[in-house]
Amino acid sequence: MDNGVKEGPVRLGEDAEAVLSSSVSSKRDHRQVLSSLLSGALAGALAKTAVAPLDRTKIIFQVSSKRFSAKEAFRVLYYTYLNEGFLSLWRGNSATMVRVVPYAAIQFSAHEEYKRILGSYYGFRALPPWPRLFAGALAGTTAASLTYPLDLVRARMAVTPKEMYSNIFHVFIRISREEGLKTLYHGFMPTVLGVIPYAGLSFFTYETLKSLHREYSGRRQPYPFERMIFGACAGLIGQSASYPLDVVRRRMQTAGVTGYPRASIACTLRTIVREEGAVRGLYKGLSMNWVKGPIAVGISFTTFDLMQILLRHLQS
Repeated sequence: MDNGVKEGPVRLGEDAEAVLSSSVSSKRDHRQVLSSLLSGALAGALAKTAVAPLDRTKIIFQVSSKRFSAKEAFRVLYYTYLNEGFLSLWRGNSATMVRVVPYAAIQFSAHEEYKRILGSYYGFRALPPWPRLFAGALAGTTAASLTYPLDLVRARMAVTPKEMYSNIFHVFIRISREEGLKTLYHGFMPTVLGVIPYAGLSFFTYETLKSLHREYSGRRQPYPFERMIFGACAGLIGQSASYPLDVVRRRMQTAGVTGYPRASIACTLRTIVREEGAVRGLYKGLSMNWVKGPIAVGISFTTFDLMQILLRHLQS
């Protein structure tokens, strides 16, 4: 009897403690997800706004047969400014924000979750190389799948005059009425095929450089300018690896408004190579990407990390 009386309260205490621990853990997980979403959204918005004029110029070259050069790129920027005004250099950026804010929020948040899941599965606190690459690829695929129509809308707005599409909603309405709803996912496959190496290598490079920095410097956290350098390297490697598929994706997305026939990935690839050459066609505008890509990815990763650190300090 005495044993029974003594064990009852102990069991109840243990159960209550387990419930309380589970509740605290659940709240912490929710806070971490919200923190990642907010940090990712801000990171994407700042990065894309900073390079929007260069991004628009790159898309114009990607979807045309015009030969790319730094001189031609400057001319496009200059004449766009003269004919349409300074703010026209950011034309399509509202559509970019509508896409990039949820995209970056989902991608960064998904990456944190995939890292946690893979880490617990493999029993590692810090992921080894292959799972690290896999987590980045999964995060990019998840974000691209959920936000793709917004990417297509942004590409359409970047290559058309104001008169054709007055705003984002107008693009959606005209595409669904004139070309069908399935057009909103035209070019989705090359996007996914491109985002796997891009996101995988970007996150992998950034996380690896941070890990090496901790190992050799003895400091837990790199300085902001070091994060920018790590992010720039990540952007350079990721975008160079996936660039040909980015050209194919843009050509497919804008086929309805640039005069090119709507075709499959293979047909679009063959057309570009036949008409413009393998290197000149599939890597058109890459040199501009080597300017804007590292800047954008550097800003993005640095902003995300610093926001995460700030939010953790505020929560504690």
